Amino acid sequence: MTGQEGRLSNWKKNIILFLSSQTISLFGSALVQYAIMWHVTLTTESGMMMTLFIICGFIPTFILSPFAGVWADRYNRKLLIILSDSMIALATLILAIVFLMGYDATWLLFLMAAVRALGTGIQTPAVGAILPQIVPSEKLTKVNGANGSIQAVIMFVAPIVSAGLLTVATIEMIFFIDVITAAIAIFTLLAFFRIPLHEKASEQQTTSYLNDFKEGIKYIKEHAFLKTFFLFFALFFILMAPAAFLTPLQVTRSFGDDVWRLTAIELVFSIGMMAGGGVIASWGGFKNKVHTMTFASVLMGLCTFLLGVVPIFWIYLVFMGIFGIAMPIFNTPTTVMLQEKVDENYLGRIFGVFGMISTSMMPIGMLIFGPLADVVDIEWLLILTGVLILVLSLFLGKNKALLESGKALQTS
Repeated sequence: MTGQEGRLSNWKKNIILFLSSQTISLFGSALVQYAIMWHVTLTTESGMMMTLFIICGFIPTFILSPFAGVWADRYNRKLLIILSDSMIALATLILAIVFLMGYDATWLLFLMAAVRALGTGIQTPAVGAILPQIVPSEKLTKVNGANGSIQAVIMFVAPIVSAGLLTVATIEMIFFIDVITAAIAIFTLLAFFRIPLHEKASEQQTTSYLNDFKEGIKYIKEHAFLKTFFLFFALFFILMAPAAFLTPLQVTRSFGDDVWRLTAIELVFSIGMMAGGGVIASWGGFKNKVHTMTFASVLMGLCTFLLGVVPIFWIYLVFMGIFGIAMPIFNTPTTVMLQEKVDENYLGRIFGVFGMISTSMMPIGMLIFGPLADVVDIEWLLILTGVLILVLSLFLGKNKALLESGKALQTS
């Protein structure tokens, strides 16, 4: 039995253990994230404070992603995931104790958001790179699709549970829940999850961090599909900003400021994402992953356009739900294509660069479209970006380098 066969021989047990631990940890983290966000909203009632909270939650991830990508290739990915979970849990525990002692300054919550973002920055490349170590290549689409559905369920349930807990318990108690869920996840990985080191991590490191990072950039430059892939995603995420961030404001302006309307668009989108994860996990997509990505991006472009033109709220909700369905159908083959086509020893760095793009481009898009939303109807911004996403989708579907990389791997 080869090393590859050995580590994949009990892959079902390993993936159940891994996804279970990640689900438990993510649920606790989501509870705290919503609790902190609502606490800041209710105690400050300040748009500036909410902006600072959002900035603290994404800038550390953006800055750390390229370094974390190098770490995910140099070191034990399982231990990196455990260390990042431990760092977040320890910081949450300290915050809970400080709050219980009566010191509940808002700046501590900003600091906590930054610490959590650092942990996410470390963990994301490691998680993306570790899955191909666990899962046979022909099962990656189904596993990533199932994982997307699980995450969508958590994002659906967590705000409801967090809101319920805040009515009957203190924010400190929610902090402790997160510490407990993180401890369970860490114990699961340490005690039961067994996989060998990937090749690069098992060797003596003879190059510096900087050289490893440069090697990752060189790897991207030498692979035409990666250069095109990252350029497409940078543009795509910028164009997604109005649909992602401005639709609640659009609904308030155009349909009414009832809270139930804002809740409805979030719920419908989340339900759509759950359904989309199930669809891609069971269907698997077209034979060429780029065709699946193109199909989903066309759907998202159409929905973005239609969100700008429909005058009736329940029809608006239908397109928001379809948008949610399209997201995992788009994201899953994207992730799988990287996992299949990138050399295992470079996966962490590639996911690090991908993490930088995915965390920075939407906020950059908001720097463009946010101010415009105060002088131009949001409907026009959605129509414009919807058309541009459709045009971008046509380029995606016709790019030869991407189409070649999107072909299914031949399994023996």
